[in-house]
Amino acid sequence: MLGVLIAGLIAGWLTGKLMHGRGFGIIVDIVLGLVGAVIGQAIFSRLGIPAEGGIGFIAMAVVGAVILVGAIHLISGDRVRL
Repeated sequence: MLGVLIAGLIAGWLTGKLMHGRGFGIIVDIVLGLVGAVIGQAIFSRLGIPAEGGIGFIAMAVVGAVILVGAIHLISGDRVRL
């Protein structure tokens, strides 16, 4: 469980650095990283891509979080840029 929280923290922070626009704050970034991990896991498992180890899990979480943040920006009308 601690590993998932740490990966969510790292994924949220990386997503905040990758996605431009207004920031969400550190707490929301962590939550988005955790939710992104779930989204990334669903996407990776459907595509048959294994995400093993710490770096693989963080990469999967970042992919999911970037998709989630991009969708939030689209819904809120913000311009999405990487």
